[in-house]
Amino acid sequence: MVFVSSPDSGTLYLNLNPNNTTLHSLKWTLHKQTNIPISLQHILIPSHSFHNDDSALLSQLGITPYSTLTLHVPLLGGTGAAVPPPPPPSKPRLDFLNSKPPPNYVAGLGRGATGFTTRSDIGPARAAPDLPDRSATTIGGAASTPAVGRGRGKPGDDDDEDEAEDKGYDENQKFDEFEGNDVGLFANSEYDEDDKEADAVWEAIDKRMDSRRKDRREARLKQEIEKYRASNPKITEQFADLKRKLYTMSTQEWDSIPDIGDYSLRNKKKRFESFVPVPDTLLEKARQEQEHVTALDPKSRIAGGTETPWGQTPVTDLTAVGEGRGTVLSLKLDRLSDSVSGLTVVDPKGYLTDLKSMKITSDAEISDIKKARLLLKSVIQTNPKHPPGWIAAARLEEVAGKIAAARQLIQKGCEECPKNEDVWIEACRLASPDEAKAVIATGVKMIPNSVKLWLQAAKLEHDDVNRSRVLRKGLENIPDSVRLWKAVVELANPEDARLLLHRAVECCPLHVELWLALARLETYDNAKKVLNRARMKLPKDPAIWITAAKLEEANGNTSMVGKIIERGVRALQREEVVIDREAWMKEAEAAEKAGSVVTCQAIIANTIGIGVEEEDRKRTWVADAEECKKRGSIETARAIYAHALTVFLTKKSIWLKAAHLEKSNGTRESLDALLRRAVTYCPQAEVLWLMGAKEKWLAGDVPAARAILQEAYAAIPNSEEIWLAAFKLEFENHEPERARMLLAKARDRGGTERVWMKSAIVERELGNNVEERRLLDEGLKQFPSFFKLWLMLGQLEERLGRMEQAREAYESGLKHCPNCIPLWLSLANLEEKMNGLSKARAVLTMGRKKNPRNPELWLAAVRAESRHGNKKEADIMMAKALQECPNSGILWAASIEMVPRPQRKTKSMDALKKCDQDPHVIAAVAKLFWHDRKVDKARNWLKRAVTLAPDIGDFWALYYKFELQHGTEDSQKDVLKKCIAAEPKRGERWQAISKAVENSHQPTEAILKKVVVALGKEESAAENSRH
Repeated sequence: MVFVSSPDSGTLYLNLNPNNTTLHSLKWTLHKQTNIPISLQHILIPSHSFHNDDSALLSQLGITPYSTLTLHVPLLGGTGAAVPPPPPPSKPRLDFLNSKPPPNYVAGLGRGATGFTTRSDIGPARAAPDLPDRSATTIGGAASTPAVGRGRGKPGDDDDEDEAEDKGYDENQKFDEFEGNDVGLFANSEYDEDDKEADAVWEAIDKRMDSRRKDRREARLKQEIEKYRASNPKITEQFADLKRKLYTMSTQEWDSIPDIGDYSLRNKKKRFESFVPVPDTLLEKARQEQEHVTALDPKSRIAGGTETPWGQTPVTDLTAVGEGRGTVLSLKLDRLSDSVSGLTVVDPKGYLTDLKSMKITSDAEISDIKKARLLLKSVIQTNPKHPPGWIAAARLEEVAGKIAAARQLIQKGCEECPKNEDVWIEACRLASPDEAKAVIATGVKMIPNSVKLWLQAAKLEHDDVNRSRVLRKGLENIPDSVRLWKAVVELANPEDARLLLHRAVECCPLHVELWLALARLETYDNAKKVLNRARMKLPKDPAIWITAAKLEEANGNTSMVGKIIERGVRALQREEVVIDREAWMKEAEAAEKAGSVVTCQAIIANTIGIGVEEEDRKRTWVADAEECKKRGSIETARAIYAHALTVFLTKKSIWLKAAHLEKSNGTRESLDALLRRAVTYCPQAEVLWLMGAKEKWLAGDVPAARAILQEAYAAIPNSEEIWLAAFKLEFENHEPERARMLLAKARDRGGTERVWMKSAIVERELGNNVEERRLLDEGLKQFPSFFKLWLMLGQLEERLGRMEQAREAYESGLKHCPNCIPLWLSLANLEEKMNGLSKARAVLTMGRKKNPRNPELWLAAVRAESRHGNKKEADIMMAKALQECPNSGILWAASIEMVPRPQRKTKSMDALKKCDQDPHVIAAVAKLFWHDRKVDKARNWLKRAVTLAPDIGDFWALYYKFELQHGTEDSQKDVLKKCIAAEPKRGERWQAISKAVENSHQPTEAILKKVVVALGKEESAAENSRH
């Protein structure tokens, strides 16, 4: 390599070897890099003349590697007189001119030169890039700067270009049509809080302006979308009606549809098929795969079933393996069969062992096993004292099927790690049953203080006597092992266990389970002594105090239970033990499950309030009681309510929750006692009085119920609820005169509309139509907006056959109650009876206009069209109804029943997508399963319907009818029992039957059976109308 100093003060680096490079080659290389002609190049070489021979080698001219030569060009300088002097060097730019000024710097401020700033001082509206430093001369600078002609050039000609270059930017580089050259005026300014606030204000203004146009824009967009969809319907929408009619096609019509052929030009071209002969290797491989083995390997005969050569070579053909097994089986059976008697003497266990020994392993599995074996071998060789390495190596051999190698490895592991119990346990597991005892005995000798080894040694024994002997031997070496004591006590009889536990608590005095076990085995007096000793040893353990309380309760000393728990809580607090309320509640539930109810109550009474703020006590205690009730801990919940009622005596909500708990899980006597206490502390709570009276009435004690209501009336004299409860009691027990007197007193004292309605009901039951009309008229004068009175008046006129008066009553009611749907439905039914469908249709249309989106009015209109045979109009009406009320369950259920049988499944899927939790849809789907004979699914869906709406009697009737047809007697009784408990009040068919005059006093069971009969009649009528 050679360095050449160029005329422009640059240095060139040339990768040349002076020993094989001539002077001409050097000049040619310089010409390619600098574009200086060879004729103008003069190389100044020290100790040589100016003119040199170009064919001479550089080494001959005295040039060695890393020599520096000087290039002389006459045009760029030299000693000639004709050559002008070079231009003066430019003034170097200072470093601080390229750096950023300090903050708040003003030029000239220090010397007092404060002038003004012009736009020319600011410069163009963008930052100038960093200018290169031209004062420094780098290696190779000649290559980037043209050298030829610079000496003769006129320096002043390029002043403008130099100025533009000095600026370092183009003024028109960022020109904006709107802002001009000022687009980047503030590009270097900082974004502060004022800018952020201004941007937020402008953004809020933009949003406000946009929101003013939002409604119009969205409405216009919606119209455009609807117009586009109307003019460009989808293919599926165009053929939807045709696809629905496909179900009417028969099988012959489907078969007669011709198959479409492929008439494309591509398939008409003749294809040229080429045939290639199959190679012999493929045929040979196929022959080997399908080949059947009819003889056993000699190695297999020699092994005799104890070993198998299958594990030595991997087998990947599963078909061949199966065929081979079959062949082995047939040959063995032939060999073992007795030729005389025809009987066989096959050892089934040995045969299964032979089959298990034939392991099929793939090449990948074998490769993985080899890699793991090599890795574990390295582990046990580098660190032979590492027990997990020996265990892993042994288990690997076990997985590979080499049990002998596994035993050898684990034996070496025992020799290398004789003080590790895991290695000995693994060796015992891998050893044969005969050798396992010897192995574990050796391990016990090496590690006599290992509890695991003694327990493993006990497991190897077959009878309890030997196990107990081994464990006692272990206790001699480890007397403080709790696990060994527990194991030996479990194997002993009660007397020996008591003696062992006496020794155990001496050796392990800090283990509470041993103390408690000893106390359970001792007598009452000795158990108290044992627990006292345990309390002295373990003063911070609450289990001892709880066990002592259970002991007193078990021996009938219930008065001491609360004192013991209270004393125990105080003692634990003295010992600075944190009383965990949740843990004590769990102990209370455990005591309840163990039968210690008094202990459970004592624990709750003494710990339920610990750690609870005073304002949170009611909410927390009620939540705790509800959680215990969900977990089935009824006594714990009862104890929580009892303690809460001692603190909150006048809280009606707690008394109600406690009463509901007693009603569902207690006895009538306990509920009656609780309600008696409740009304004592809360005499103004109507619901408590009514609950007590109802419970007495359900128990059949009507005089006691009357007495409770009399007491309630004395406590709350102006309560309408108590008046109505007393009326119901007398009315349901067939005492109409007493009921009439009670209602007359209630009316005289300014009863509400309910009192007038009940009065009219009584007269209707008695058949006194004149008195009923009088009461209704008087009631309507006082309460004209109560729709039930108008309904009863219209129904009275209908029963008497006065249709015109009934219509007037309904129309008058609608004037006062235009939003009452039952009035519209009653008027429509009346008009249909009197004047036909057209008048009823008009009434329902008017009702829908005044009550839009009401599914009941739509359903009535659909049914009216269906009753008169207008199926098409009914379908159209149903479609409109579903458009207006897309989430109505009663409409979807009716729609499912209206469509033909093949379309009901699709319709039910659509209904479930819209309202999957509606009981009407659930019941309709259950009917589909019922008709398809899918009994289990139908039962599940009916159960789901009555769970979602237990107060709708139609679903209970449907469920009971289903069980009568497909269920057992027990399931029928279960449905009947649940229906009576639910007390349904609603339902179209249920209300029509239960509110009939002849069924006014019928129980729930009788109403249910009548509704079932009505359902059967409706189904029969529907089937007859279809056929």
